[in-house]
Amino acid sequence: MERNRNDEPLFHFHRWSHKSFGAFASLLRLKICVLSVGMSSILLLPQSLRGAEVDTVGICKVLDIDEISIEGNKSTPTRSAMLSTLVYDRKVEAAAPVQTLESALRLSPSIDIRERGGKGIQTDISIRGGSFDQTMILLNGINFTDARTGHQTHSLPVDMDCISGVEIIDGVTGVGAFAGAVNVRTAPLHPAYLRADLSGGAYGYGYANISGAATYKDFTLMAMGSGRRSDGYIHNTDFRNCNGYLRATWDSAIAGFFDVQAGYQSRGFGSNGFYSLAYKDQFEQTETALASLRWVRAFGPLTINAAGSYRKNLDRFELVRGKPDAVPFNYHDTDNAGAELWGDMRWVGGTTSLGGDYTYNHIYSTVLGHTLETPHGRYTHGDERHVGNLWLRHIKHWQRFDVSASAGISFSPYGNSALWSISGGYRAPFGLGIEVGAGQSMRLPTFTDLYYTAKGYVSNPDLKPERAVTYRLKAGYGSEHWNVGAFVYYRDADNIIDWVKTSAESDWMSQQITELGTFGAELSAGYVSSGWLRRVSLAYGYVHASKDSGGLISKYAFDYMRNKVAAGVEVHFLKRFALSLTGTLYDRTGSYADASGAVLNYKPYFLLDGRLSFEWRIVRLYIDAMNITDTRYFDYGGLRMPGIWLSGGVTVTIF
Repeated sequence: MERNRNDEPLFHFHRWSHKSFGAFASLLRLKICVLSVGMSSILLLPQSLRGAEVDTVGICKVLDIDEISIEGNKSTPTRSAMLSTLVYDRKVEAAAPVQTLESALRLSPSIDIRERGGKGIQTDISIRGGSFDQTMILLNGINFTDARTGHQTHSLPVDMDCISGVEIIDGVTGVGAFAGAVNVRTAPLHPAYLRADLSGGAYGYGYANISGAATYKDFTLMAMGSGRRSDGYIHNTDFRNCNGYLRATWDSAIAGFFDVQAGYQSRGFGSNGFYSLAYKDQFEQTETALASLRWVRAFGPLTINAAGSYRKNLDRFELVRGKPDAVPFNYHDTDNAGAELWGDMRWVGGTTSLGGDYTYNHIYSTVLGHTLETPHGRYTHGDERHVGNLWLRHIKHWQRFDVSASAGISFSPYGNSALWSISGGYRAPFGLGIEVGAGQSMRLPTFTDLYYTAKGYVSNPDLKPERAVTYRLKAGYGSEHWNVGAFVYYRDADNIIDWVKTSAESDWMSQQITELGTFGAELSAGYVSSGWLRRVSLAYGYVHASKDSGGLISKYAFDYMRNKVAAGVEVHFLKRFALSLTGTLYDRTGSYADASGAVLNYKPYFLLDGRLSFEWRIVRLYIDAMNITDTRYFDYGGLRMPGIWLSGGVTVTIF
């Protein structure tokens, strides 16, 4: 410990740790001497360009700064990432009127959120003109994508209080991230705390959450449990949702870094017209259990990364609620297991990585898969597949330039495929950053695409994998208070899978489109400060496909978000009050058949949400108003979404 010019103590930090002082939460003066590769990138890049790796930095300069909060990942979050875009940051948007992960993602121009019911109970997440099945879902860098259907992939057992950030990752080499990946990061609010959140409101809405964390030396444990329910805003839209989640990390100088997470979710919800407008009394019950273990260990210039994961999904669907045997019923039991292993070697020429991953998908079902010779309990059908990726990546940083390239081969039941990616970037000393890249991706048909045949649906077991090459250009500028960014991309895709109708009276059919080009552009600007005007943001996204539906009624591929504008403002007043407003304009292309059989085009709509909060010591009171303008809208044709929804609650946090 040294003394600064005011004869006050100056602390030196020579490595990152999980100590209570590791986030510098209580210090106003520090001296950073060495930052490791994976932890330095979030400090050196503007918000619009975070995610790239940087070389180890040596800084021997005394800085007098305000209190800050720092978090980072011990290892690279995915096996081969080119670019990433931060779409939600808890530190910046803590006061925003978001109650669920889905409501937070609605504010991003990059993401198309299509809900079938209130409070994110059944949601599809799409990235930049892609479909929900073309999106890879990661939780702290672990792939938990469901092979049966993307309808359930988003069902992660985490609540907003433990989500520290969400980012879109582009250019993940291998099978799965066709349009990109959404990585949800969790972290405790404080090194040690206990927090309770209770709220209630219209439509019999109720929510209870308890969470907390404990830290002892290099060990941190975070846990949470919650329940959410509603009587529904119209007939048969009630729901019950329970989440449980824990994450533990241990950083040992001898054994390495260990990261364990596990979670469980149970959902039951009325599905009024969810999959067919003709049936108002549909019902669905889902259960999700997941777990993963990551290990990272450095051996001089070599760093070994290993991870294993497992996710089980159980799904029960009733066409007529309470009468599962009245019509053919749907039960599904899906297992998704994965493993990753790779090494990063740092040398004078850069960092070279070699690794591989393996995924096993298995399903038992009453309708999906091949007919079983011997039924497995109630299940009469089943299928499985094995998918692997081997890849080689190299990254080189030179002054303010960096270049990365990767090449690999994927193994699947559809044969072997060579995949590649390349990117380069430049970071100016005054906060400007530019990155360009291109990468190849592919996606296997889901079990639903291949096998789902029921009343009104005809599957196609002869579907082939989707393939694409995506070109990207990204630029951003960040300063103490301002940030602006631009992102332009073009995706040249083959064998696009979609469910289509030839007329309002015909069945939905799983078909394959030969080619589809998707162009998109995104612009964003933001302002943050510590004054009364805390945050202002404005973002715009545009998507255009090279083909239309050709007279067909498309369920997914051609119903993309053509224009999206999102704005937000947060003000603090009277010392303890905060008001946050978010407004979003949606303009979707495509058409749908309503309950009467008429074919209609989607119309634009606007949503305005707000939160008023009061905070005093350990207590925070808040009132939420969702859809303040009482807009009548739907994300899927004919499925009415809630009007204005008022709720309020109290949060108590004990440190």
